[in-house]
Amino acid sequence: MPEPTLIEIAKQAVQVANTFGVDDIFATVSTQRKVEMSFRDGQTETVKEATARALSIRIWVDGKYGSHRSNDLRSNELQKFIEDAIALTKSVQADSHRSITDPKLYQNRSTVDLQLFDQTVQGLSREQRMSLGLRLNTALENRPKLISTTSRVADTTAKSVMVSSNGFTGTHEETVVWLSNSVTLQDKGDKKPAGGMGGGARFQQDLPDPNLIAQMAYDRTQNMLGAQKGPTKKSIMIIDPSAAAHLIYRLLGTANGASISQGRSFWKQHLGTLAVTDKLTILDNPLMPKGFGSKHYDAEGISARTIPIIEHGVLRNVYMDTYYGSKLGMETTTGSMSNLIVSTGTRNVAEIIADCPDGIYVTNWLGGNSDSATGDYSFGVRGNIIRDGKLGPSVSEMNVTGNLLSLFAQLIELGNDPWKYSAILAPTLVFDGVDFS
Repeated sequence: MPEPTLIEIAKQAVQVANTFGVDDIFATVSTQRKVEMSFRDGQTETVKEATARALSIRIWVDGKYGSHRSNDLRSNELQKFIEDAIALTKSVQADSHRSITDPKLYQNRSTVDLQLFDQTVQGLSREQRMSLGLRLNTALENRPKLISTTSRVADTTAKSVMVSSNGFTGTHEETVVWLSNSVTLQDKGDKKPAGGMGGGARFQQDLPDPNLIAQMAYDRTQNMLGAQKGPTKKSIMIIDPSAAAHLIYRLLGTANGASISQGRSFWKQHLGTLAVTDKLTILDNPLMPKGFGSKHYDAEGISARTIPIIEHGVLRNVYMDTYYGSKLGMETTTGSMSNLIVSTGTRNVAEIIADCPDGIYVTNWLGGNSDSATGDYSFGVRGNIIRDGKLGPSVSEMNVTGNLLSLFAQLIELGNDPWKYSAILAPTLVFDGVDFS
């Protein structure tokens, strides 16, 4: 007897739950395969492969809600799993704000081809992975001060289906392949700075050149040689595009219903107001072909659409799912980020640096934290001092402190060079009057 398909398992879960008298159910069945190979100094170091299948159900019964997951997809175990899940759900406290997604939000789903699945990635052979990895790894042979280099090739193939008791059915499949290189160099004394670079794509044909990834990893690490403590000063901060996504995520990480409801969001009082510089616009676009965050619908089945998050400095929308929309009396938008498209300017990072008389160029973040309720932050940074339009000494033991809303009110320029190896497409960011220590 052939093994049931993902859609058949999801539909069976809904049918079984209905026979037990649930009010509503959302069933998601997923499968994922990950393969990673690493190479060190021209030799294969590790090979990892993991395959997982899972059934997740969200059920509503007697005004109560529960979310449950099982990795056992055998038909003869399905009924017991759902029966136990219902019993557990009935034991929790009722919550009048818990309800399945309004089916109106399933409508108008885009049919655009998002180009997320590449058959050649799914079919990558061991030999092909080794060829990519060794090319990455040997590209830096005999470089000055090189102690070691480790390269990785990782690919993922994932498929999922979602079925609900109130009319939703959806399928999603995607691939991604990633190349990365880490480098360790010999510095003065016993210092051994380590750095790296990575890039990936949905389609194998769109992968960055392995030689380019290796060279960027080497250059980034070489730039750390002779690193010193940074000065305490108020200065211009120029953030490299590869590091900009982290700061954008910090800015919008609490712009969601859960954080606002729980008093953990500094955005709570700013919806509809000018909160940051009017130079900044950020769109959430889940329908971008080949995007790392692209999708036709979210985890609740809400049809994907482009949403302005920040528009010329004004907070237009936050991420609001069904539950928190009901609880806060706010419009449901979507529960999670997809692709964030940050507004751009007219110059690239090199041109911006060349025009900067004095500042700090940030290439990496070294830990730190931010207060989700106030936006106050303290981040460790690595990069270079800028003097008269040129990169000066490398700095590593340095902190930048302030408040995220105040910082983005001081954003004076955006580059034209968004970093494409991320779901957050952010360019060079330039801030004035930033406190370093």
